[in-house]
Amino acid sequence: MTDDSEGRGDLADPEHRDVGKGLLDEEMGPSGAMAHLYRGEIHRMKYWRERLDKTTNWAVIVMAAILTWAFSSPDNPHYIVLIGVATLTVFLVIEARRYRGYDIWRSRVRILQENVWSVGLDPTKDVANPEWREKLSDDYRAPAIKITAEEAIAHRLRRIYLPMLSIMLAAWVVRITAFSPESWIQTAAIGMISGPLVVAFVAVFFVGTLAVACRPRTWHAKGELRDERLRKER
Repeated sequence: MTDDSEGRGDLADPEHRDVGKGLLDEEMGPSGAMAHLYRGEIHRMKYWRERLDKTTNWAVIVMAAILTWAFSSPDNPHYIVLIGVATLTVFLVIEARRYRGYDIWRSRVRILQENVWSVGLDPTKDVANPEWREKLSDDYRAPAIKITAEEAIAHRLRRIYLPMLSIMLAAWVVRITAFSPESWIQTAAIGMISGPLVVAFVAVFFVGTLAVACRPRTWHAKGELRDERLRKER
């Protein structure tokens, strides 16, 4: 650090103002281990991010294939679209599980960024969480998933799967109304399952999906990008 930055460091909390000292030196000084730790956590986070993307890619491919086949001929059954909805739901559950793993590494990266690197870059600022060392140490001793499965599903629904499921719902409605001279209630029937029962099941499924995605909750995952001020101030 330069003399000027060290002088500004006197304004910070004396207990924490030297947390980032040496991190930005060319030789990395005695804090080189911290730099390697951060690099490792970034790599882990990137790996789990790629796993999320692969699941999403497969979901998009399957959805496109099913919609193409469903509308390729009026004789193709409409329920293939509902099979597509079920397939997307399976991908959603898989992706939510991967998101919970991704959040473990992302939360560690954010702890280091907020309490080490930000202070190293500007020592006039205090650390975001004075207990970050204990928190990170405990997480290394006993790694734990930090968000529930329901919250992870809500995250992925809001970001990816709710629009995709909405497209599938719209496609199914078009399929049962535009390709048959019969009433759409009758067209919705699947084998021995009556049309009203199928429609009721689909309606309950999508209402439940909206409830999970949109209900008020306390988010436990780090979610800076959800903050409206991010776009207004920067």
